[in-house]
Amino acid sequence: RVSCRHRRGRWTDWRRASSGAESRLRDRPRAMAASPGPSGVGGAGAVYGSGPLGFALDSGLEIKTRSVEQTLLPLVSQITTLINHKDNTKKSDKTLQAIQRVGQAVNLAVGRFVKVGEAIANENWDLKEEINIACIEAKQAGETIAALTDITNLNHLESDGQITIFTDKTGVIKAARLLLSSVTKVLLLADRVVIKQIITSRNKVLATMERLEKVNSFQEFVQIFSQFGNEMVEFAHLSGDRQNDLKDEKKKAKMAAARAVLEKCTMMLLTASKTCLRHPNCESAHKNKEGVFDRMKVALDKVIEIVTDCKPNGETDISSVSIFTGIKEFKMNIEALRENLYFQSKENLSVTLEVILERTEDFTDSAYTSHEHRERILELSTQARMELQQLISVWIQAQSKKTKSIAEELELSILKISHSLNELKKELHSTATQLAADLLKYHADHVVLKALKLTGVEGNLEALAEYACKLSEQKEQLVETCRLLRHISGTEPMEITCIHAEETFQVTGQQIISAAETLTLHPSSKIAKENLDVFCEAWESQISDMSTLLREISDVFEGRRGEKYGYLSLPKPMKNNANLKSLKPDKPDSEEQAKIAKLGLKLGLLTSDADCEIEKWEDQENEIVQYGRNMSTMAYSLYLFTRGEGPLKTSQDLIHQLEVFAAEGLKLTSSVQAFSKQLKDDDKLMLLLEINKLIPLCHQLQTVTKTSLQNKVFLKVDKCITKTRSMMALLVQLLSLCYKLLKKLQMENNRWVSVTNKDSMDGKI
Repeated sequence: RVSCRHRRGRWTDWRRASSGAESRLRDRPRAMAASPGPSGVGGAGAVYGSGPLGFALDSGLEIKTRSVEQTLLPLVSQITTLINHKDNTKKSDKTLQAIQRVGQAVNLAVGRFVKVGEAIANENWDLKEEINIACIEAKQAGETIAALTDITNLNHLESDGQITIFTDKTGVIKAARLLLSSVTKVLLLADRVVIKQIITSRNKVLATMERLEKVNSFQEFVQIFSQFGNEMVEFAHLSGDRQNDLKDEKKKAKMAAARAVLEKCTMMLLTASKTCLRHPNCESAHKNKEGVFDRMKVALDKVIEIVTDCKPNGETDISSVSIFTGIKEFKMNIEALRENLYFQSKENLSVTLEVILERTEDFTDSAYTSHEHRERILELSTQARMELQQLISVWIQAQSKKTKSIAEELELSILKISHSLNELKKELHSTATQLAADLLKYHADHVVLKALKLTGVEGNLEALAEYACKLSEQKEQLVETCRLLRHISGTEPMEITCIHAEETFQVTGQQIISAAETLTLHPSSKIAKENLDVFCEAWESQISDMSTLLREISDVFEGRRGEKYGYLSLPKPMKNNANLKSLKPDKPDSEEQAKIAKLGLKLGLLTSDADCEIEKWEDQENEIVQYGRNMSTMAYSLYLFTRGEGPLKTSQDLIHQLEVFAAEGLKLTSSVQAFSKQLKDDDKLMLLLEINKLIPLCHQLQTVTKTSLQNKVFLKVDKCITKTRSMMALLVQLLSLCYKLLKKLQMENNRWVSVTNKDSMDGKI
């Protein structure tokens, strides 16, 4: 059997096979550059549908992970280049060579795909046949594309009647679709290997947990727990990689919640099990331990459910829609009336609104909602009902009378009910966030937890009952607050985080009480005290997480977060950043967006080149390597920003990252200058010439980031990314040159040592 580590290496090799081919094509002529083509025969859309990687959906192949998508993108880019060439373009030698180079590169990349695919197939017999069939299809399609682009002597070939890309565009499109489809199949099959690794790792963890549950001696427990710890670390790595790889933000949030449970419960499992072994006849200790094991098993099952995308026993997600989500959908429905008066029935709209208003009862029925908030929510709910009736009345008239006045009245009715619902949203948000803030402030000093710890050490059962009751009340308050926050969270991932917080308070509150009971019954037990401390820390940690969640919900509500593309809207000005104060929203047009995306792609390819150069160095702790790696990592974040992904969310984040990038570039030049002092004059001069190209670029980038361009955000982003790309191109050259000169220096030093030793020996003779 091949180890998980080895199989993950294969998977990495697979992804590198594609990125390398695209990197070598970065210098193809501008006339051949990839650009989105129209759908239908002759355009890029004919290859992969209406959008990037749409072909996979056409073939019934759903791409769920970023790694598969990123592996395919270079291949899609190359094939798009071939498909989008103009038939009437002057067939110069340069153009023909470029076409042939792209075709050959595609074929070479496919060859590497196939080799890695076959290696994966040989390691996984259950998938071997499927992978091999897809590999054969990919190989054939790659060879067909190479043959159709073999056009160096076009005039001679056309006279011989040979079929080429110029004479058989449909053939190229057909081969391209087959190639992309078959490569996608292999990637998805290889992805199943990764899923299998996660399932295998989960099964190992479960098996060891069963042994831990049954263990009776402390010595045996220590040995098994050591094994369990190693297995949990492996599972954490595998599931963490998968979480980061998922495209679906909702699934990522669910995975994060399940992994958070496993992380916190691992320490709880240790202390709860030790307490049971120390006090085997204590019922509360056993109850405490069973609660931890049960919760970990549920979390492990949840991870597998997300990874395999299937629920046990065909269950469905029965969680109700939040109020904010319901309002959003309702508003979309009424706004659709502007385009189509027969879009839906009046009854459906009435039922939808009633469902939303019924859910506001979670707020109005809550004992913790103030009288003022309750009255205002009821008032706005009544107003929304009345305005819907008015809208329906105008709607019926508009269906029979197509007059301008009726159309204007309909528009006014739509705006009125939208305004009422927005006011209701504000009131619900104010109610929930104010309640949560007050509750967090009230319980910030954790008085009840401290009292429970003291009660346990004193062995005071009466006081235990009193403070256990107080903690239960606090738990109910927090659970209900989380339920209200979910309604106003604004995004699905944060809804899931609210549900996770609610479940955590519910479970942990009861576990603290059972742990405190165990300590009260055994007040001198150090392990029982340690166990209670661990559960109390988990509670305090969740309180802290809830505070962070509250800030994030307010950020989304106030529009400070949640944009898909950070560069499409400007950030709020920072207190200490005067040059951003005058910036206002500046949404780039499609041409500008395309330009940014193209610059980003080139930057992404340069980071791959830099990483390849860095991997050559034997000494990975070398300062030049470290600064180069830091710059490459930051440049990759900038590339992700141009795609609307990664850690940089706004233009403000981008500018800060660029400032750090420029500073790192200057540190690199200092390290290279120090290295140049070890070289001979000719080599030193050559290296200093390259450094002198990079230093001014660093200073120019620093200047651009500090320059205010009023409302021209796109222009600023464009300039910054262009400078960054130039710096990365120089970084690649510098890393390559430094590596060669270092090897040369080492060889000369070794030769000198060898000659010195020989002279020494001759002298002795």
